[in-house]
Amino acid sequence: MADKSSSNAYWKANIRTIQIFLVIWFVCSFGFGILLRPMLAGIGIGGTDLGFWFAQQGSILVFLVIIFAYAARMNKLDREHGVEE
Repeated sequence: MADKSSSNAYWKANIRTIQIFLVIWFVCSFGFGILLRPMLAGIGIGGTDLGFWFAQQGSILVFLVIIFAYAARMNKLDREHGVEE
């Protein structure tokens, strides 16, 4: 990655990936767990309603999935731009 345009493309893709994962995390934790909880009250999962589940453990599980998906995406992005370890 010697030239500036390649470096800019890498960081642009990196920032875009971060933004996408932050939006997913926000929607799952704040959206489903707090804002949309009354709408999700009728849907049952594990003996409780879906909104409560997202507030208590669903957002944590989504966050763990995001961590592994981000690592995989960044490894792929690193290989595409020639900056892998």
